Amino acid sequence: MFASRATYSTPELVSDGVVHVLGVVAALSSVPVLITLTALKRGDPSAIAGTAIYGVTLIAMLLASGLYNMNRSDRWTGLLRRMDHSAIYFKIAGTYTAFILLSGTGLVLAAVLWITATAGAALKIAAPYRFRWVGLALYFCMGWAGVVGGWQVFATMSAPVFALVVLGGLIYSIGTLFYLMERLPFHNTLWHVFVLAASAVYYAAVTAHVMQTAT
Repeated sequence: MFASRATYSTPELVSDGVVHVLGVVAALSSVPVLITLTALKRGDPSAIAGTAIYGVTLIAMLLASGLYNMNRSDRWTGLLRRMDHSAIYFKIAGTYTAFILLSGTGLVLAAVLWITATAGAALKIAAPYRFRWVGLALYFCMGWAGVVGGWQVFATMSAPVFALVVLGGLIYSIGTLFYLMERLPFHNTLWHVFVLAASAVYYAAVTAHVMQTAT
Protein backbone atom coordinates (compact mmCIF):
# COMPACT_ATOMS: atom_id res chain seq x y z
CA MET A 1 0.00 0.00 0.00
CA PHE A 2 1.64 3.11 -1.41
CA ALA A 3 4.76 3.04 0.79
CA SER A 4 7.79 5.14 0.05
CA ARG A 5 11.29 3.72 -0.38
CA ALA A 6 12.68 5.49 2.68
CA THR A 7 15.41 3.80 4.72
CA TYR A 8 13.88 1.94 7.64
CA SER A 9 15.53 0.38 10.68
CA THR A 10 15.50 -3.37 11.19
CA PRO A 11 12.76 -3.20 13.87
CA GLU A 12 10.63 -1.13 11.50
CA LEU A 13 11.10 -3.62 8.67
CA VAL A 14 10.34 -6.57 10.93
CA SER A 15 7.22 -5.00 12.40
CA ASP A 16 5.96 -4.03 8.96
CA GLY A 17 6.64 -7.55 7.70
CA VAL A 18 4.69 -9.06 10.58
CA VAL A 19 1.73 -6.80 9.84
CA HIS A 20 1.73 -7.83 6.19
CA VAL A 21 2.03 -11.54 6.91
CA LEU A 22 -0.86 -11.36 9.37
CA GLY A 23 -2.94 -9.45 6.84
CA VAL A 24 -2.33 -11.84 3.96
CA VAL A 25 -2.97 -14.92 6.14
CA ALA A 26 -6.17 -13.40 7.51
CA ALA A 27 -7.42 -12.51 4.03
CA LEU A 28 -6.59 -15.92 2.57
CA SER A 29 -8.46 -17.53 5.46
CA SER A 30 -11.50 -15.26 5.59
CA VAL A 31 -12.28 -14.59 1.92
CA PRO A 32 -13.27 -18.21 1.13
CA VAL A 33 -15.52 -18.13 4.20
CA LEU A 34 -17.27 -15.01 2.96
CA ILE A 35 -17.80 -16.38 -0.55
CA THR A 36 -19.13 -19.68 0.82
CA LEU A 37 -21.42 -17.82 3.21
CA THR A 38 -22.73 -15.73 0.32
CA ALA A 39 -23.41 -18.83 -1.74
CA LEU A 40 -25.29 -20.46 1.13
CA LYS A 41 -27.25 -17.44 2.34
CA ARG A 42 -27.88 -15.58 -0.93
CA GLY A 43 -27.13 -18.02 -3.70
CA ASP A 44 -27.68 -15.59 -6.56
CA PRO A 45 -24.79 -15.25 -9.03
CA SER A 46 -24.53 -11.47 -8.71
CA ALA A 47 -24.07 -11.64 -4.94
CA ILE A 48 -21.48 -14.39 -5.21
CA ALA A 49 -19.66 -12.45 -7.94
CA GLY A 50 -19.70 -9.32 -5.79
CA THR A 51 -18.07 -10.95 -2.77
CA ALA A 52 -15.66 -12.90 -4.98
CA ILE A 53 -14.48 -9.71 -6.75
CA TYR A 54 -14.12 -7.98 -3.40
CA GLY A 55 -12.19 -10.91 -1.95
CA VAL A 56 -9.81 -11.19 -4.89
CA THR A 57 -9.03 -7.46 -4.86
CA LEU A 58 -8.51 -7.53 -1.07
CA ILE A 59 -6.03 -10.41 -1.29
CA ALA A 60 -4.30 -8.82 -4.29
CA MET A 61 -3.85 -5.50 -2.48
CA LEU A 62 -2.43 -7.07 0.69
CA LEU A 63 -0.19 -9.46 -1.23
CA ALA A 64 1.13 -6.74 -3.56
CA SER A 65 1.79 -4.49 -0.59
CA GLY A 66 3.60 -7.26 1.27
CA LEU A 67 5.80 -8.11 -1.70
CA TYR A 68 6.69 -4.48 -2.31
CA ASN A 69 7.34 -3.45 1.28
CA MET A 70 9.24 -6.62 2.22
CA ASN A 71 11.35 -6.59 -0.95
CA ARG A 72 14.97 -5.51 -0.47
CA SER A 73 16.14 -6.02 -4.04
CA ASP A 74 16.38 -2.95 -6.29
CA ARG A 75 15.87 -5.25 -9.26
CA TRP A 76 12.22 -5.82 -8.38
CA THR A 77 11.38 -2.47 -6.80
CA GLY A 78 9.92 -0.83 -9.90
CA LEU A 79 7.65 -3.74 -10.81
CA LEU A 80 6.46 -4.33 -7.25
CA ARG A 81 5.78 -0.62 -6.72
CA ARG A 82 3.59 -0.59 -9.81
CA MET A 83 1.71 -3.65 -8.58
CA ASP A 84 1.29 -2.24 -5.08
CA HIS A 85 0.00 1.16 -6.10
CA SER A 86 -2.25 -0.21 -8.84
CA ALA A 87 -3.82 -2.81 -6.57
CA ILE A 88 -5.18 -0.09 -4.29
CA TYR A 89 -7.36 1.31 -7.06
CA PHE A 90 -8.83 -2.09 -7.82
CA LYS A 91 -9.39 -2.83 -4.12
CA ILE A 92 -11.48 0.35 -3.77
CA ALA A 93 -13.51 -0.52 -6.86
CA GLY A 94 -13.84 -4.11 -5.67
CA THR A 95 -15.18 -3.08 -2.28
CA TYR A 96 -17.84 -0.88 -3.84
CA THR A 97 -18.67 -3.68 -6.27
CA ALA A 98 -19.51 -6.03 -3.42
CA PHE A 99 -22.14 -3.67 -2.03
CA ILE A 100 -23.42 -2.74 -5.47
CA LEU A 101 -23.98 -6.32 -6.61
CA LEU A 102 -25.41 -7.32 -3.25
CA SER A 103 -27.90 -4.45 -3.40
CA GLY A 104 -28.70 -4.72 -7.11
CA THR A 105 -28.29 -0.99 -7.68
CA GLY A 106 -25.50 1.47 -8.46
CA LEU A 107 -24.17 -0.13 -11.64
CA VAL A 108 -23.29 3.26 -13.11
CA LEU A 109 -21.17 4.01 -10.05
CA ALA A 110 -19.46 0.64 -10.43
CA ALA A 111 -18.65 1.37 -14.07
CA VAL A 112 -17.21 4.79 -13.20
CA LEU A 113 -15.09 3.32 -10.41
CA TRP A 114 -13.65 0.53 -12.55
CA ILE A 115 -12.85 2.93 -15.37
CA THR A 116 -11.17 5.24 -12.87
CA ALA A 117 -9.28 2.34 -11.30
CA THR A 118 -8.00 1.27 -14.70
CA ALA A 119 -6.92 4.82 -15.50
CA GLY A 120 -5.22 5.18 -12.12
CA ALA A 121 -3.40 1.88 -12.53
CA ALA A 122 -2.28 2.93 -16.00
CA LEU A 123 -0.87 6.15 -14.52
CA LYS A 124 1.03 4.22 -11.84
CA ILE A 125 2.39 1.74 -14.37
CA ALA A 126 3.51 4.44 -16.79
CA ALA A 127 4.92 6.84 -14.19
CA PRO A 128 5.34 5.07 -10.82
CA TYR A 129 7.57 7.79 -9.33
CA ARG A 130 5.68 10.81 -10.57
CA PHE A 131 2.34 12.49 -9.85
CA ARG A 132 2.33 11.31 -6.23
CA TRP A 133 -0.27 13.83 -5.11
CA VAL A 134 -2.46 13.18 -8.14
CA GLY A 135 -2.46 9.48 -7.35
CA LEU A 136 -3.19 10.12 -3.68
CA ALA A 137 -6.07 12.46 -4.55
CA LEU A 138 -7.47 9.83 -6.90
CA TYR A 139 -7.48 7.26 -4.09
CA PHE A 140 -9.44 9.66 -1.90
CA CYS A 141 -11.89 10.59 -4.64
CA MET A 142 -12.60 6.94 -5.38
CA GLY A 143 -12.87 6.04 -1.72
CA TRP A 144 -15.40 8.75 -0.96
CA ALA A 145 -17.20 8.58 -4.32
CA GLY A 146 -20.19 7.08 -2.55
CA VAL A 147 -20.89 10.44 -0.95
CA VAL A 148 -21.75 11.72 -4.42
CA GLY A 149 -23.04 8.68 -6.28
CA GLY A 150 -23.69 5.93 -3.78
CA TRP A 151 -26.85 6.89 -1.93
CA GLN A 152 -28.99 4.34 -3.76
CA VAL A 153 -26.60 1.67 -2.53
CA PHE A 154 -26.45 3.11 0.97
CA ALA A 155 -30.25 3.09 1.12
CA THR A 156 -30.18 -0.73 0.97
CA MET A 157 -27.92 -0.95 4.03
CA SER A 158 -28.94 -1.24 7.64
CA ALA A 159 -27.74 1.49 9.99
CA PRO A 160 -24.97 -0.74 11.49
CA VAL A 161 -23.64 -1.68 8.04
CA PHE A 162 -23.66 1.94 6.89
CA ALA A 163 -21.85 2.93 10.10
CA LEU A 164 -19.18 0.31 9.41
CA VAL A 165 -18.73 1.62 5.86
CA VAL A 166 -18.23 5.17 7.12
CA LEU A 167 -15.93 3.98 9.92
CA GLY A 168 -13.77 2.06 7.46
CA GLY A 169 -13.40 5.12 5.26
CA LEU A 170 -12.41 7.26 8.23
CA ILE A 171 -9.82 4.72 9.39
CA TYR A 172 -8.26 4.65 5.93
CA SER A 173 -8.24 8.45 5.77
CA ILE A 174 -6.71 8.92 9.23
CA GLY A 175 -4.13 6.25 8.50
CA THR A 176 -2.96 8.20 5.46
CA LEU A 177 -1.67 10.88 7.83
CA PHE A 178 0.82 8.36 9.23
CA TYR A 179 1.84 7.39 5.70
CA LEU A 180 2.69 11.04 5.00
CA MET A 181 4.62 11.50 8.29
CA GLU A 182 7.81 9.96 6.91
CA ARG A 183 10.00 11.25 9.74
CA LEU A 184 7.91 9.48 12.35
CA PRO A 185 9.49 6.19 13.50
CA PHE A 186 7.42 3.19 12.42
CA HIS A 187 5.18 5.43 10.32
CA ASN A 188 4.98 2.79 7.59
CA THR A 189 4.01 0.07 10.06
CA LEU A 190 1.39 2.34 11.62
CA TRP A 191 -0.05 3.14 8.20
CA HIS A 192 -0.36 -0.54 7.38
CA VAL A 193 -1.96 -1.28 10.75
CA PHE A 194 -4.63 1.28 9.86
CA VAL A 195 -5.07 -0.37 6.46
CA LEU A 196 -5.60 -3.77 8.08
CA ALA A 197 -8.01 -2.30 10.62
CA ALA A 198 -10.04 -0.60 7.88
CA SER A 199 -9.98 -3.79 5.80
CA ALA A 200 -11.32 -5.75 8.76
CA VAL A 201 -14.11 -3.22 9.23
CA TYR A 202 -15.10 -3.45 5.56
CA TYR A 203 -14.99 -7.23 5.69
CA ALA A 204 -17.38 -7.09 8.64
CA ALA A 205 -19.61 -4.67 6.72
CA VAL A 206 -19.77 -6.89 3.63
CA THR A 207 -20.43 -9.99 5.74
CA ALA A 208 -23.17 -8.28 7.71
CA HIS A 209 -24.75 -6.99 4.50
CA VAL A 210 -24.78 -10.53 3.07
CA MET A 211 -26.49 -11.86 6.17
CA GLN A 212 -29.03 -9.05 6.39
CA THR A 213 -30.03 -9.28 2.73
CA ALA A 214 -30.34 -13.08 2.74
CA THR A 215 -33.77 -14.37 1.77
